[in-house]
Amino acid sequence: MCLFYAVLVLVLASGCTRAVLVPESSPIRVGQNVRGKVYVREQGKWIESDNEVQIPEGWYCVPPSYVEDN
Repeated sequence: MCLFYAVLVLVLASGCTRAVLVPESSPIRVGQNVRGKVYVREQGKWIESDNEVQIPEGWYCVPPSYVEDN
């Protein structure tokens, strides 16, 4: 019986998250309530933001191959 409860706790603690792998050739569209750090291009280098930002629903994220290096 203890084993049952241990497994139940592990299942509930793991949550219901899942990862979806998107191919390099495909942009994605942002869904609801997306927050996170972003990269900005400054003087030819990609720099990660210090704080998280809210990304508006409907914006597109593209793979690095879609971005021109200037």
